[in-house]
This record gives sequence, C-alpha cells and structure tokens, in this order.
Amino acid sequence: MSKQVLERVGATIAVVPHFPKDGIMFRDISGLLASPQEREEAFDLLYQAAKDKQIDAVAGMDARGFIFGLAVAERLKKPFIMIRKPSKLPNSIALSYELEYGSNTLEIQKEATQGKNVWIVDDLLATGGTALAACQLVEMAGGKVAGTSFLVELDGLPGRSKLEAKGYSVHTVLNYDVDSTTVVPK
Repeated sequence: MSKQVLERVGATIAVVPHFPKDGIMFRDISGLLASPQEREEAFDLLYQAAKDKQIDAVAGMDARGFIFGLAVAERLKKPFIMIRKPSKLPNSIALSYELEYGSNTLEIQKEATQGKNVWIVDDLLATGGTALAACQLVEMAGGKVAGTSFLVELDGLPGRSKLEAKGYSVHTVLNYDVDSTTVVPK
C-alpha cells in the first residue's frame, strides 16, 4: 500500500489525552470505523501481513480485535476465534494479566485452537499485556501462534519487545510515539 493510504488511515484515528485515566494518550478508532474507504484499506493492510503465512485460523481479542480479526479471517477464508472478557464463553480457560492501566482477564474456549496455526489480530499494541495473554491462551488451548498484527503500535512502550522476546512475530501498520499525536506510517 502507498504512503497516501497509510496517511489516510492514520488521519481517521483521533488521539484523546487523559483517557481512560490521566497520562494516557488514547488512540480512538471510531473515526476509522465510520469511514468506509479508510476502514477497508486498514483491513487490507492487516490482511497483507497474514496472506502468505501458514494460517489455519485468526483470533482477535474482545472487543476491537473482533472487528479487525474477523475482517482478516474473512479475507483469508479462515475460521475466526474469539478471545473474550471473563464469563462470556462457555467451556473456556482463563488467563489474568497486567496492562498499562490495571489488570484484566481473557478467556478462550478449551481446544479452540487445538492443532491450529493461529494469527492474532488487534487494533493496538502498547505494553503488550493483552497481546501476550492472547498468545499464551492460544497455546494453552492447544494451538501455535503463527504471528501477530496490529493496526497501531505505540513506540516507546514494551509491547513489541515483550512479544518478540517470547518468539512471536509482530507486524504493525501505523506507529505513534507513545506521547505524540503524530502518526508515522511504515
């Protein structure tokens, strides 16, 4: 994709200072989701990262990862696996983890990924807590992580290094400095 496409997609993502708590620069994808052309371009950019990989299924995290992960799964013609917040899936296993402004728990259905190479998709990579928990859940459910992709990466936070240290490949479309409102297309 061209630099112009990356710039158009990046222009739809607003930065909201001090949300959900003081000191956080929240990246709001509402504008992207409301812009059909840029939304489709974003989906295509995420698909490009996965299209030539050995993938049996795509997983996404509750809730924004559902949007982007399902779009990638549709383009790949592969099953989609939900990684959800607590008490939303029957017959599930759970994992609690820390993130940049608190803690959380994710769940996946037992054996959902059994014997599958799974590509994990989410909207944002920051400290890596959610993404790492998703990778671990895929493995706990019997699968192998084929790679990860994110629409936005916050440079200056340890998300990428945390995932790569565990051997997971990381692909991102747009990069922001953690304290900046400026997007840096890759």
